Amino acid sequence: MKVAILGLGEAGTLYAAGFLAAGWTVTGFDPADNSTPSGVERFDDVADAVHGAELVLSLTSSSVSERAAAAAAPHLRSGATYADMNSASAAVKTAVARAVDTAGGVLFADVAVVGSVPANGARTALVISGSGSTAAAAHFESLGAPVDDIGGAPGDASRRKLLRSSFMKGLGALIVESTEAGVAAGAEQWIRTQIASELSGGFESLDRLRDGTRKHAGRRAIEAAASVALLDEIGVRPVLAAAATQLHAALADANGRDTDGLAAAYAGLPVANIGDARDRMGMLDSGIRSMWKGARVVGRARTVWTRGGDNKALQAAVAKVLPGEVIVINGQGHLDRALMGELLAERARNRGCVGMVIDGAARDIDVLEEIGFGVWARAASPAGPYKNGPGYNDIPVAVGGVVCNPGDLVVADDDGVIVVPAAEVFTSLDGGRAVEADEARRRAAIVAERTAS
Repeated sequence: MKVAILGLGEAGTLYAAGFLAAGWTVTGFDPADNSTPSGVERFDDVADAVHGAELVLSLTSSSVSERAAAAAAPHLRSGATYADMNSASAAVKTAVARAVDTAGGVLFADVAVVGSVPANGARTALVISGSGSTAAAAHFESLGAPVDDIGGAPGDASRRKLLRSSFMKGLGALIVESTEAGVAAGAEQWIRTQIASELSGGFESLDRLRDGTRKHAGRRAIEAAASVALLDEIGVRPVLAAAATQLHAALADANGRDTDGLAAAYAGLPVANIGDARDRMGMLDSGIRSMWKGARVVGRARTVWTRGGDNKALQAAVAKVLPGEVIVINGQGHLDRALMGELLAERARNRGCVGMVIDGAARDIDVLEEIGFGVWARAASPAGPYKNGPGYNDIPVAVGGVVCNPGDLVVADDDGVIVVPAAEVFTSLDGGRAVEADEARRRAAIVAERTAS
């Protein structure tokens, strides 16, 4: 049996050792000037390395994984399994699978590594999907690796790994932040002991933390905020502690209510009433106004920060905007070039975007009204945008004198735009409705007085 390993770094070396110990012939390729693992026959080109191999492991990097697959594909034997083991998005895995498919008769395995290779070597736990999942699983299991063969499509295993990473990387970062705070407070070993004592207990601990967080979110939000204040006081930047506080605050604000119905709940509630309930906080300056009469939107913010007059970052946001979202753009207040018009509006609508708020200019206003796409901007300009960048997506942006975070709720009508922090959407909804009801009562009283006189 022969395995070819593309990428002879640390992971490639450890997998090579595992297959060699199991009696496999191991060939390798790596353009980098690193040492060749003992027992591996190294070649100067991909074609020679993969020739005749039953199994090919790609351990390059996600940035070159598609190129590596394209280079290998013409030289793969029919019936071989090509296992991409790089950490990458589902889209990258799908592209790699397409490159491999050009070989014909080759199986593709999306192999997600879900443990520490330096600690476990070739016995590291794996999740595998794709047409070659069963074949790849058999090979890795023969080395003693725990394998979860989920079948499915390329990218499915990668999605599982990224789900795990959202926890593991967050947990690791939180441990770093908390232990740094322990050092700064002169209590490093104490906080290490506290953390270590919680890292056990399995599902019982998981459910206790999850359910307790939801049940006691209000009280814990206050405690979390106090933790943020402490870290700030002792000189440790509270990045994750602040995010945890916002999550607790959002849970407390919702108090068990479903966030999926927020847009419908806010429907018809005037921006002015929401602003009154929020003591006028979050209201964009009046220079940002509706581009056509009668427009109204409610949705979560998808944010963009771009160089004035350039919409490259906006196009990137449109490509990934989710249904019901509002794209909020810091365009530096630039008025000479429109950041969007009818074509970009149509593309955004096709993806379910409900509107845009622009600290800058727009164009094709008549068409925007015709198709019912709400846009709030500082001006209309017939000049189109540059498309060079730079720009950023999904970060906090300043628009109309207000900071808008990704996921904040944006409500806009003829009067203007208000940004409601994600952790305050239900409180603001209740407050806005109370203001609306109070104004309705007061207006009815005024009308009654006039009628009586």
